[in-house]
Amino acid sequence: MLLLLQFLWQLKTPGPFELLYPASSQALSDLQRCLDQRFHRAEGSGKGVLLATLLDWVRNQTEIGDPEGQGGRSSPEVSQNSLSEKERCSDPHLRQVYTDPPLVLTPPFSPWVKEYRAEVPFDVVTVRIRAEPVDRHCQVHLDERRGPRTANYPVGLGNSRISVLVMDESEPEPVVMTIYTLNIFRESRPSLPMFDEYVMCGFVQDCGLVVQPDQPCGLEPLPGTSISGKTQASLGPCSSGDAPGRWVVPCLSCSDNRTCDWREVSWHPDDCYHPLLARPQLQNCMMGRKVLFIGDSTNRGMMYYLMERVNATLDDWDKAHDTVVYHNVNEGRTPISYSYYPQFWLEKARRPTFEQALEQLIERSRPLENSPQTVLVTGGVQWLNTNHLNILHEVLKRENLLNILVVIKSLGMGFHLPVDGIRSLSLRGVQDLYNVNEDILTTAKLYGYEVIDTFRITMGRYKEFLQGKCACHFHEVEKLTFSEEPLHRKMKLFRHSEESRARPSGLPALQDLWSGSNSPYHVKGSINQVYSEVLLSRLCWRSGRNATARSL
Repeated sequence: MLLLLQFLWQLKTPGPFELLYPASSQALSDLQRCLDQRFHRAEGSGKGVLLATLLDWVRNQTEIGDPEGQGGRSSPEVSQNSLSEKERCSDPHLRQVYTDPPLVLTPPFSPWVKEYRAEVPFDVVTVRIRAEPVDRHCQVHLDERRGPRTANYPVGLGNSRISVLVMDESEPEPVVMTIYTLNIFRESRPSLPMFDEYVMCGFVQDCGLVVQPDQPCGLEPLPGTSISGKTQASLGPCSSGDAPGRWVVPCLSCSDNRTCDWREVSWHPDDCYHPLLARPQLQNCMMGRKVLFIGDSTNRGMMYYLMERVNATLDDWDKAHDTVVYHNVNEGRTPISYSYYPQFWLEKARRPTFEQALEQLIERSRPLENSPQTVLVTGGVQWLNTNHLNILHEVLKRENLLNILVVIKSLGMGFHLPVDGIRSLSLRGVQDLYNVNEDILTTAKLYGYEVIDTFRITMGRYKEFLQGKCACHFHEVEKLTFSEEPLHRKMKLFRHSEESRARPSGLPALQDLWSGSNSPYHVKGSINQVYSEVLLSRLCWRSGRNATARSL
């Protein structure tokens, strides 16, 4: 009897051991009951101990158990201390980095090497990355402290930089212990140098993303009566910035895009041309004008392009996400202001509406003249709709600015890749965007606004995005060394002369316009360059100041 009483007393006394079987927590009890039903002969066959071991393993793996920590058997203080000791990150290194598709890292992966480089071909537009720590108590996050451990990343042309953070989260405030960096370089389109024998091929959309199902995709030969046979003399300047057009590139064969010289690709409106402005003409056109930009980073890219074209340099830039004013454009004769919209990083209740953001930009830019000397450029990737145009008209009416020149930058390609952490459009979603874009262009022209159709320009070259999760950026500001020359000083834009068809290099185009510049920064991106030049053409051709401008 005494032995039984001592045994019962020991059961009620807190100790270093924890009751595993039968389970002390409701979650483990449910799991035990389920296993008992599936393996009802466990007790009879002597497998009860194995079942208890299995329950213990499941508890350790899934971290389910008594919400009080130790089933009330040990003090919370002791439990918390042992938990902290157990979860501390003692070896903050990666065991391995896994990628899909597999990347050849340079140098080969080692836990002690923190920076790597890899190259992928043009057609690889996403990479899935997963990192495994040496110490299982360390936590791994991609790009930011709260980033995922495994994620799909878009890979833009050129260099994409991805950070892998090894963190200690045993304390209330997580600590970054080690940072690994992956620099993934994505190659440009495969291209052949131009030979004497070539054909001109055109395309509106890529067969990898058919936005208009009722229209052909991919390269098509241009017949003699099409763009290639037209001269500038037989064409007039485009009457709007949404003139239908296509990309044109010289190839050995239109059936194989690997035989094309993609350095010579250019945008061609079907039945007109956009005048190309020399810098003196552009400076004269912009003299005394105030230009206001409101929109996202794609709108900001056009603004920086304009500033570099007018000044021949870009001395300063930042990824402005608020309202900024620049007074150093065109020797101080062309003030430019910019406001970022929409401010998606704020809580919805705190985000300024489009009306509020526009009113703030107008207020910061005063005094404003109610004439085309004041220019307002608005638009972005995919946030704009016809309701914004109605709001815009009401604000301008209220501010007595209905006579200013308004330019609507339409939608653009982006958000079409399966990327973690942001929305991803289906093919049907992209096709619906095309219809939304058409509605925006129609409504804008009914209000008398100028338009730039960036959706048509970007949809055929949607794979040529630069760094950014949205796969929507077709520009990038780079810092130049003294000896570097911006790429687009050597590029060709729009050609419409017989001479240009006989020799693909065509007009000297921007090479003359950019000569002699020692700009510390440069806006790169040939697609952004095209629709930004259309913007400049619409700003100045409409004003009638540059009737002698060359074709783009």
